[in-house]
Amino acid sequence: MGIFVLKWFFLLVLHASTYPAAARRERKNVLFIMADDLRTSLGCYGDPVAKSPNIDQLASRGQVFLNAFAQQAVCGPSRVSMLTSRRPDTTRLYDFNSYWRVHSGNYTTLPQYFKSQGYFTMSVGKVFHPGIASNNTDDYPYSWSIPAYHPPSFTYEKQKMCKGEDGKLHINLLCAVNVTEQPGGTLPDLESTEEALRLLKSRVNDDDPFFLAVGFHKPHIPFRIPQEYLTLYPLDQMTLASDPDIPERLPTVAYNPWTDVRMREDVQKLNISFPYGSIPKDFQLRIRQHYYAAVSYMDAQVGRLLSALEDLGLADNTMVVFTSDHGWSLGEHGEWAKYSNFDVATRVPLIFFVPGGNEAGTSTFPFIDVLRESVHSIKSGKVRSRLVELVDVFPTVSYLAGLKVPVQCPDISFQVELCTEGENRAYAAPQGQSERTPEDVAFSQYPRPADTPQENSDLPDLKDIKIMGYSLRTWDYRYTLWLGFNPKTFQVNVSDVHAGELYMSADDPGQDKNIFNNSDYSEIMRKTASLPQVSWNSFYRLFFS
Repeated sequence: MGIFVLKWFFLLVLHASTYPAAARRERKNVLFIMADDLRTSLGCYGDPVAKSPNIDQLASRGQVFLNAFAQQAVCGPSRVSMLTSRRPDTTRLYDFNSYWRVHSGNYTTLPQYFKSQGYFTMSVGKVFHPGIASNNTDDYPYSWSIPAYHPPSFTYEKQKMCKGEDGKLHINLLCAVNVTEQPGGTLPDLESTEEALRLLKSRVNDDDPFFLAVGFHKPHIPFRIPQEYLTLYPLDQMTLASDPDIPERLPTVAYNPWTDVRMREDVQKLNISFPYGSIPKDFQLRIRQHYYAAVSYMDAQVGRLLSALEDLGLADNTMVVFTSDHGWSLGEHGEWAKYSNFDVATRVPLIFFVPGGNEAGTSTFPFIDVLRESVHSIKSGKVRSRLVELVDVFPTVSYLAGLKVPVQCPDISFQVELCTEGENRAYAAPQGQSERTPEDVAFSQYPRPADTPQENSDLPDLKDIKIMGYSLRTWDYRYTLWLGFNPKTFQVNVSDVHAGELYMSADDPGQDKNIFNNSDYSEIMRKTASLPQVSWNSFYRLFFS
């Protein structure tokens, strides 16, 4: 199996898709909604705990991709990868400390492409990761027609805003609040929703199509959310992760020690040993309760935006995209947060709604108030089971909106401004034909500073990266190699294998039993021993040509 697996592991699948000739091609407005740190903990993805009626309603009228994966499970690199449709080894962004236009190439972004086609592009909240990674401007004026909006109340997100048992304010992980007692009587996602609604209203009578991206901050930590959403998830009804133990034979390099969770004051009080100490079970339940409550809070903001489309007469000509930058571990594998290659950290929701076909006189997106209305199961619309990636979003949205799909990138594309390393997923499989094909594959990667967990293992600076974990997800397995990496040359040494992971999906869907065996790859190591250090993107050509 070794050579076959490695071939697919190194090959970035970039086949052009085919589409129905009768597909509608008129230009549509785009409402692009992103959540932060949202795993597939939604009702429409089969989570029995989650109460997410508004996103579920969107899913019932759209296409739901059940197996979508991020290319790196951390905010900045994932967002830049998705919005440029380039993988992290092409953006060369693995941390938050560089701007791709200077650091790697002047790549055209998704909103920039729409702007060049006559769209009025707008950004609200966290779309690009703010700071150096987006040139401290959210890539304005390249990507946006007007400066990006950030909610003023986000200033308080990392301050002492959480009332503890001692009655004092702390920087806690768990931070359900009375909104009226917060500065300005509001929270970041509430402000972002209000600004997005204002911008939607401003576009009603404009002839130019718009691209409005709205990035919600939740369920990212801290869980500073309206306290009433906790009532949706009584603590005595919450359960622990089904696989709370560190996987059998997990390499030490693969473990993420969730340092951003540990630094919160309420977690520090637990005196958990670094790096493998376990959070007490009662506190684990509270984390899970707060995460799900944050999901429902974010879902309500999505519902407000969707219902506004109808109220403003925009629902019939506005397509909607909903996704997240990556997932988040909730105790699975003894881990919390993102920062790994496991499915719980890399798998994300991905939903596309294209207007058309709604019955006359019916409402497309009536707002569902989860705090006051009973939540019923909503059946998803067109469910797509194929493995897809976030680099596929750019070409797919372009096609669905009526624009030309960017061409496929060449093997080396640092000098190419507009191209895609993803695929257009706007297709329909012939009736009766399975979408599950042997060619399905999704790639993710994660950097580490050392073979053992360090204080900076979760988010090492580029200069500190010594190892890169390249991970391949197919229908049958997740296969990861941890390889030596040179941060100065951005080259991977394929003969320097620090560790490996192999999880078979049929017998081990939770990825809890690593069956990687070094002896299976002796032939691969023999072949690569004579090769110079090469970049990951060029390795396939050298090895298989």
